[in-house]
Amino acid sequence: MKLTEYQQAFGAWDKTGEAMSKAIREWFSLYYRDSADDNGDPCQRIAYTVVNKLSKAVFSEYTATCEQPFYRQVLRSLNEKSRQALELALVGGECYIKPCPTEKSFRFAVIPRDQVLVFSRDSDGEITDMGCAHHSIRGKYYYTLLERRRVDDRGYLTIENTLYRSLNDRSIGTRAPLAELPEYRDFAPIYTFPVPIGSVGLWRLKTPMLNCVDGSREGVSVYAPAVGLIRSINENEAQLAGEFRRGQSRILVSRDLLDKDGSLSQSLFVGLDEDPEQVGLHIFSPQLREESYLARKQEYLRNVESVIGLQRGMLSDINRYDRTATEISASEGEFNLTVMDFQQMWEEGVRGTLALCAVLGKIYGLCPGEEPQVQIDWGNGVLYDEDKLWQDYRAMVSEGLIAPEVALGWRFNLPADTPQQREFIRKKYMSQ
Repeated sequence: MKLTEYQQAFGAWDKTGEAMSKAIREWFSLYYRDSADDNGDPCQRIAYTVVNKLSKAVFSEYTATCEQPFYRQVLRSLNEKSRQALELALVGGECYIKPCPTEKSFRFAVIPRDQVLVFSRDSDGEITDMGCAHHSIRGKYYYTLLERRRVDDRGYLTIENTLYRSLNDRSIGTRAPLAELPEYRDFAPIYTFPVPIGSVGLWRLKTPMLNCVDGSREGVSVYAPAVGLIRSINENEAQLAGEFRRGQSRILVSRDLLDKDGSLSQSLFVGLDEDPEQVGLHIFSPQLREESYLARKQEYLRNVESVIGLQRGMLSDINRYDRTATEISASEGEFNLTVMDFQQMWEEGVRGTLALCAVLGKIYGLCPGEEPQVQIDWGNGVLYDEDKLWQDYRAMVSEGLIAPEVALGWRFNLPADTPQQREFIRKKYMSQ
């Protein structure tokens, strides 16, 4: 379906800049593309490899727990979507975690950036008006639910739901009643929440890097700075494969032998300006340039690692060159900093999503609205010694420099900023 058709159905126009729109399409194309064409061979699947390796590193020792029964169930549902949400954010620069109420808790849907129309953002880049589509098939019909979310200046959220029915997936078709599908039977065409939500009711999971596309507040893909390098790698693969397919030989012909309709491959037939004394076919047979192609590919891969902040050898072949101890240490340190950035991004996402569920849960009558107390542990990193830091915290408590609740909050990864949070820590960990 065309973008303009969605915009006309919503009655609003996507405000995403032209450069960002083009970049978002390319990020998802690089991630999902697996077939070769004249522009390159993506057999290396660089974008997928980067995202997959980073997500594994981020969650390698991740645990998140909560003793409050309601939030424990919510956290369990959110953890089931953790890898999907993180990876979609790494691909598209940002994604959106949508809490969907169930009988006793919430389940979650993850909306990729390329499936969202942004009609307005505030000065911090947070969406204040957006539209997204949910697709389903029933019998011979294709259904599209258009969902528009708007938050006003007072923080009140309004959701509009419109169902469309079509005989094919190339058009959204015509309006249909919401009750036509069982899952939408209880949806109101338009609903405004009775209390301020303060957002569009979704948690925006955004990558921490500055926008290198147009300088806006929108998130960028983890491999956005390396898009040009990835293109070059794909072109390099296509060139190397072409050398092998051609066997060794190229045929140099006078230009009048090249058909204008392109029936002769110009990667195989190279046209030259005619020499009156030399026309026809002449065979040019160089040796296969495997070594030079592979050397160039390794250089591209090492550049990708450097630009993104990956550990050296994660993409390239580390056995092809020697590294000093300093280079090894610097590479591992940079990679750990990269992983820690995304761990912090996900931790903020967990806490923000649970806080949103506290507000929505109170509205839906699922919970009394108490503040969620979640514990998140990422394990030990190579950049710090957790036991040494714990000893430092204990020493500062003994010297009266910090409150014991702050030290325990760090130890068990609990917030200790408000009186309520410190009271929770005292009750759980401190004896009378």
